[in-house]
Amino acid sequence: MISKIKNVKVGLLILMVIGLCTGCNGNQDQDANEDLNVSQVSKPISQSVANQAIENVSMEEEISDVMAVNSDKELLVAIKVKQFDRFQLKKIEKNIKSDLEKRYPDYSILVSADLKMYFELVKLDEKLQKNTLGMKNLEKDIKKIKSLMKEQS
Repeated sequence: MISKIKNVKVGLLILMVIGLCTGCNGNQDQDANEDLNVSQVSKPISQSVANQAIENVSMEEEISDVMAVNSDKELLVAIKVKQFDRFQLKKIEKNIKSDLEKRYPDYSILVSADLKMYFELVKLDEKLQKNTLGMKNLEKDIKKIKSLMKEQS
């Protein structure tokens, strides 16, 4: 009698393990299908000007990190300044802006050392990398970030 109860317990344990294993495997197929169903909104928006600006600005010794996003007419740049150089934020912003205006005269350029702007540009860049943003939405987001930048000034 005891061996029958023991056999039933072992059998139930095996069934539970099999049930748990098959239940977990079903979700993996769903995730793969979600990736396949992502459709591109439009062709990728070129960020070559922003990438060049990042390379140029990151060469400055006062800068610890930089993020930039561009549209057809505008270039937004957010910088992180090293701790000891934070006393000269306005001077650093002004120098970077004048350098970028010389390099890209066709673009309206805004430079900010505010961390909030940096993180807003990081979010926008992630959307651009995923290609989930059309040109109209990009312009709308840039307009929102520009208004935030002007508030901080």
